Amino acid sequence: MGIPDIQTWLDVVSTQLNVDLDYMDPEFTLSLLPVVPNDMTSNQFIVHDRMCHPDNEALLKEVAKEYKDRGWLAIYTRIAVLMCKANIDNIKGRVLLQTLPSYAYNTEMTVEHARTYAREFESVGISKDRLCIKIPATGPALSACPILLKDGIRTLGTAVFSVHQAIAASQASCLYISPYYNEILAHLDQTHWPKSSDPALLHPFSSRFIQILETYKRLYKETGKEQPYIKQAGFLSAQEVMASAEIGCHSATIPRQVLQELSQLKYDASQQPGEGLAKPPHPYLDAPPAPARLQKVLGVDPLTSNWDGKLAGADIDYLADNGAILDKANEADPETKRRLSEALMAFVGAEKRSQAKIEEVVNAL
Repeated sequence: MGIPDIQTWLDVVSTQLNVDLDYMDPEFTLSLLPVVPNDMTSNQFIVHDRMCHPDNEALLKEVAKEYKDRGWLAIYTRIAVLMCKANIDNIKGRVLLQTLPSYAYNTEMTVEHARTYAREFESVGISKDRLCIKIPATGPALSACPILLKDGIRTLGTAVFSVHQAIAASQASCLYISPYYNEILAHLDQTHWPKSSDPALLHPFSSRFIQILETYKRLYKETGKEQPYIKQAGFLSAQEVMASAEIGCHSATIPRQVLQELSQLKYDASQQPGEGLAKPPHPYLDAPPAPARLQKVLGVDPLTSNWDGKLAGADIDYLADNGAILDKANEADPETKRRLSEALMAFVGAEKRSQAKIEEVVNAL
């Protein structure tokens, strides 16, 4: 997609972090060459969009006919896995699917849906080392992650908006987490988007993002335990992806429109407010501190009025009592409470639209 012999923003950022594709279209994936995405992520919006696309009309009917006696969720799960299968040879790493958001406060149902995904992946020849299941960062949902790990199923804690959620995901032994740079509301109504030419310094979520990363660096150094790799999500601009690289993010899960923007912009280092470093062999081993120009961002939290400067403590067991401590912390932080609630509500809306579409197809058989 880039201009031959000219370095694009996508060319450069792919040397600084893992570029993940937040979409499920094989044709679009191949258009990114020579950049090959690391992982392919998705959510209920993306699965619904691709499931309803004319390219997948025959697939939807075929699966609906085969699985019609198993219920809409079995059909949905099978289709999502098959759409991952269609693109897995075009990426380097894992494909990711998200458990139903309507199960976000039900550990048992979250475990069962994740296991169903894994069984369907196995049936199409995708091994556990090529998949990962996205789990909302609520107490009951993250409590499912240690259970799934015993099955060899790796997880990503998603809808992360705070340091305490990130610590909980570490305690749950998640492989990845996905903090959202922009809240769901900003994607639905861009008047809520804090657009900036220097988001690393000026975006109100940059502080929490850097605090999460610095917390993981500290925990790795103090405990030697592997910490989740950070897959930043929720991008609305190419500038936000470049900011993530400068901050030291490990992966950026990038939507189609932002990948297109990155691939079309000619890179000029002199025009960048800050630059990322080359990808290290390990994200936490001998990790450098936050860039000097961003140190002042580390010490504030624009999302919390009258912040006392104290970060969430890693000595708290957020998964105790089936995650009740985490849910209490989520409730106590107004921004996490609001953003998490709005994200889950939006994802449930997409889930219900998929259910209605599938049931319509089944009824027409």
